[in-house]
Amino acid sequence: MTLSMRITLVVEKFTPQGGGVERVAWEVARGLRGAGDEVSVCAREVDSISLPGVDVKRVRVTGRWQPWRTWRFSAAAAEVIQKARPDCVQSFSRTRRQDVFRAGGGCHARYMEQIYSARGEWLRRASPRHALALAMEKAVFSDPAQLILCNSEMVRDEIGERFGVGEERLRVIHNGVDVDRFRPRRRDESINRDQFERNWLLVGSGFRRKGVDTALAVMAMRPKDERLTVVGGDPRSAWVARARALGLSDRIVFYGPSENLPALYRQADGLLLPTRYDAFANVCLEAAASGLPVVTSGANGAARWLADGARVVSDPEDIDGFAEALEAIRPEKLARSMGRAGRLRAESSTWSDHVRALRSLYRSVAGE
Repeated sequence: MTLSMRITLVVEKFTPQGGGVERVAWEVARGLRGAGDEVSVCAREVDSISLPGVDVKRVRVTGRWQPWRTWRFSAAAAEVIQKARPDCVQSFSRTRRQDVFRAGGGCHARYMEQIYSARGEWLRRASPRHALALAMEKAVFSDPAQLILCNSEMVRDEIGERFGVGEERLRVIHNGVDVDRFRPRRRDESINRDQFERNWLLVGSGFRRKGVDTALAVMAMRPKDERLTVVGGDPRSAWVARARALGLSDRIVFYGPSENLPALYRQADGLLLPTRYDAFANVCLEAAASGLPVVTSGANGAARWLADGARVVSDPEDIDGFAEALEAIRPEKLARSMGRAGRLRAESSTWSDHVRALRSLYRSVAGE
């Protein structure tokens, strides 16, 4: 019998909505509670939906300035932790005091280089938000008492090389996925193709970082019987205009955020994600679980995890490379083979697997 533990999770927003850190924290809390642990969550914003048996402690942080809210939440969370005295504390947000810090967004210094290139140094100095993120990152990575949880080998290597963090403090546990919710298309389910032979899908918010501009340029090079559906929460007007300027108005569909992602995956032939930086894009897990081949960039920590389920283009700006990758996976036989490989990979990365690995890590922290 596995002994139960007292675990505190720290996350700014505790909600099952969305597919990012909030979803991960929610699934972890649910999995830990299901394993019999005593779970408390310290959060600044809380969803109206609750998890039975999970004690949610909401800390109130006033003010509209994001750097202030981040700093105050970190201080407030430290007070909650000191009073609770759990066996282990894991933080999913930018906070200073915890046993395990999940670097879910990757290495922020590396993110700045990838997204802003030459502007990165100027932004680091001029933007209080980025300056605080970098300062907190450096403080946590320099604290020998804290373990750093990475969701990909890419992030582990970046943090280790840039900050000199030893291997004994860096742990990799890949994200989980619901393989029942995200499943391959059944034989009796067909794709609504209209006049298109291939339907590609791009999912994610932060369109510039996700490489939507690259994806549009790629589609301009592809045959006219291919369509791209873009799903995400960004304002669309500028992107619609860009697609129109490229002559793609009838081949690009922009959705807002969707609660019906599983159905959208089952209506696609593959996922295209030319991201400029992703620690581990959860949408790649979802696509793999849905039996789709994936085309993504080498700046995505999920690329190595996908293995035979993906075509990886090293440079996120390589438009020709992405166009060639889509051409390579166009044959149905290869696409199906890649989809099966991805599905098998996903079946070994469920939320149960993720929580089991976390509990082992927590036990080592608690000295059990």
